[in-house]
Amino acid sequence: MLAQNAFGSQSAAGNRVFLYEVEGLRQNDATDQNSYPIRQSGSTFIKVPYSRMNEEMQRIVRMGGKIVSIQPLSAD
Repeated sequence: MLAQNAFGSQSAAGNRVFLYEVEGLRQNDATDQNSYPIRQSGSTFIKVPYSRMNEEMQRIVRMGGKIVSIQPLSAD
């Protein structure tokens, strides 16, 4: 599905997906709500659509993580 901009035309931004490499996630009150445990060591990879990049960055920081790299998974 294509995203619409303020002028009503569609862009490919809605199709873009990025891969976040995250280190240092730890179990805390925010992660206790997840249905899975968090490993305290190593890297975790998270697929994030373009439209949710900012929210996901904020969530990672709240969970004590550090974003090591961000790479695009799909080409425009």
